[in-house]
Amino acid sequence: MADRFKTTVAAFHVGLQIEGVQIAYFTKVSGLNSESEVIEEKVADSKGHDHTRKIPGRLKVSDVTLERGVTDEMALWNWRKQIEDGKYEEALKNGSIVMYDQQHNEIARWNFENAWPSKLDGPSADATSNSLAVEKLTLVPEVMKRVS
Repeated sequence: MADRFKTTVAAFHVGLQIEGVQIAYFTKVSGLNSESEVIEEKVADSKGHDHTRKIPGRLKVSDVTLERGVTDEMALWNWRKQIEDGKYEEALKNGSIVMYDQQHNEIARWNFENAWPSKLDGPSADATSNSLAVEKLTLVPEVMKRVS
């Protein structure tokens, strides 16, 4: 029975693909969540005793946050600019978030639909520090599914 479980592999980096094209790599990702609202329903058993039954309601998909060191690549900023310019329909994209190991082998994939960038944080600068300049993208998907 144990042979059907794969070994857990540490994620090395995360790729963002939009409509099949790799547009960026990230070092951190969070929010790959799926949740159902809980609906409480009052019911009676066969003896007439009341109790509460909890059933699943609407599906909620979390916002996804991706972080990386700043690069000279402008694809994320251009995508965010579509929202700033009121081009919401044009900004909706389908794609994937892909986790890779150190040999760049894919170890997990989440596909999303109708996502748009709600926020793009530029780096904070501190000339007295040697820390990496980081930018952070918040992605708002309508649908998110783990497919591998």
